[in-house]
Amino acid sequence: MNKRRLGNGGPEVSALGLGCMGMSEFYGPTDEAESIRVIHRALELGIDFLDTADMYGKGHNEQLVGRAIADRRDRVVLATKFGIVRGDDPAARAIDGSPEYVRKACDASLRRLGVDHIDLYYMHRRDPRVPIEETVGAMAELVAAGKVGHLGLSEVNAESLRRAQAVHPIAALQSEYSLFARDIEEEILPAARELGIALVAYSPISRGLLGGALPPADEMPADDFRKYLPRFAGENAAHNEALVAGVRKIADEAGCTPAQLALAWALSRGEDVIPIPGTKRLRYLEENTAAGAVVLTSDQLAALEAAVPGGAVHGDRYPDMSSIES
Repeated sequence: MNKRRLGNGGPEVSALGLGCMGMSEFYGPTDEAESIRVIHRALELGIDFLDTADMYGKGHNEQLVGRAIADRRDRVVLATKFGIVRGDDPAARAIDGSPEYVRKACDASLRRLGVDHIDLYYMHRRDPRVPIEETVGAMAELVAAGKVGHLGLSEVNAESLRRAQAVHPIAALQSEYSLFARDIEEEILPAARELGIALVAYSPISRGLLGGALPPADEMPADDFRKYLPRFAGENAAHNEALVAGVRKIADEAGCTPAQLALAWALSRGEDVIPIPGTKRLRYLEENTAAGAVVLTSDQLAALEAAVPGGAVHGDRYPDMSSIES
């Protein structure tokens, strides 16, 4: 597994990370034993960059990851996030970026993970009520206290990146980025590069859509949140599936799966791009990892640009995009 660096001063990590969210919720039934096997196999394959958050499973995901790495902590670059607050209503979300909450959330994550420090700590969403300088200032205090190694932000715009960087070095920006989600290329990704901030690309297979093997939304279980995403519904789904068919054709010509092609495309976008495909199954982990060996030709890259031109995808990424800075 090749290595890439998290920002100018951050640690080296595997070029592909592992998103752990689906091991706790959002994508149908879960199996803790299988999930732990996936994490252990990822480490065997050279994937050392694990991504979780305090809101995934309302803390369950951090506990799961903590158990999985308890006897191999020194082999992991561990990332988690704070800022999205959940209550009793499973659909309700609030955002809190207050300094008091930053400190409280970090201590709670450390307990759930069973570790004495977090390698990369993200602000999961920007709290519009709190100046970003205050939130990042509190995060910087965690670095000074030895609780956190490096800082990250998620789904913020270029202005917020610059304001945050002026307070404390930011190692990584986590944003959705794939063939089907390229909005950040216009302003946000150039700003990150200007500032020396790595891009951690979540949902690089577009929540499985680019894998080309998902059932229709109305056949998905009620606990699979893709059932409720605009891109997977109705006319949007039919339109986007036609785009996937074009990707599948190029994948066949390249001798790889559509998911591997999508990951190889993401890896080709620059040495500062680190995709973190999520999975809870060993077979998908091994398929995804093999994407690191797929090298796309200039003709194949051009074919992908033609198959999925900018703005071709129909439907928003989430039912409510109000917490995403653009």
